[in-house]
Amino acid sequence: MTIDETETTAGDWEREPTPSDSLRTFGAVVQALREHAGLSRAEFGLRVRFSKHTVESVELGRRMPDEAFVERAEQALGNTGALRRAARHLTRGEPGLAAWFRRWAKLEKVAVSLSTYECRLVPGLLQSEGYARAAFDSRVPPLSDDQMEAQVTARLKRQQLIRERPNTSFSFVVDEHIVQRRLGGVEVTRQLLDHMLAFTSLRNVSFQIMPTACHSHAGLDGPLALLETPDGRHLAYSEGQESGRLIADPKEAAVLHRRYATLRSQALNPLESVGLLERIRGAR
Repeated sequence: MTIDETETTAGDWEREPTPSDSLRTFGAVVQALREHAGLSRAEFGLRVRFSKHTVESVELGRRMPDEAFVERAEQALGNTGALRRAARHLTRGEPGLAAWFRRWAKLEKVAVSLSTYECRLVPGLLQSEGYARAAFDSRVPPLSDDQMEAQVTARLKRQQLIRERPNTSFSFVVDEHIVQRRLGGVEVTRQLLDHMLAFTSLRNVSFQIMPTACHSHAGLDGPLALLETPDGRHLAYSEGQESGRLIADPKEAAVLHRRYATLRSQALNPLESVGLLERIRGAR
């Protein structure tokens, strides 16, 4: 089989829109072994019978390598078994999750506590399907139908954490104007409020509203998310326009955890917050 013929087959591989960590790591190992062997991408491509462009895509984590690529690369780079073993752990990036959010999403699945402050929109873990669709429908530039479905599916899947992890504590503080806004229309808002009230009735969920009339506000620097890992580490996550940052530095994370504690003391208590949510729901 010629390189061109193999490349036609390789063209059927799905190009990864947002490479996963495992694909990037696998690609980096391939590149390191190739360079250690003194091979250019073109020379390596000849040995594995794939074009240098395919080799580059694999090394950059932009393509999921098939079995033929893994086996030929293994044989060309010393036959140590490292690539075969690494290939067993390859996963695609989770569709619907931004690349910068994936590390945090993985940590959410094992955290013993999660805390979220939002001043822009209802936190994703509390959104109804209609509200999520309305939020994604507001994106500029607009999403395709496939992108929309992937985003909504990923968001609703994340919400399973709350019910599947009853021993994990979930705390939310949101600004009042968020639940007053009628994103998606009156009916979508009504369904959202019902959805939120169902979650606030769970024992592992604490929900608080920061009233519009508050005189002090510790969250003016923007939204934040916090978690505690099973081994007692305290981490934080900050998100902005088309970007997000995982904060692992203990001193920096400690400042944000103290800031959140202050926010909770300034907000309405959980009982008052649920009461306000019910009154807003009744007025709709």
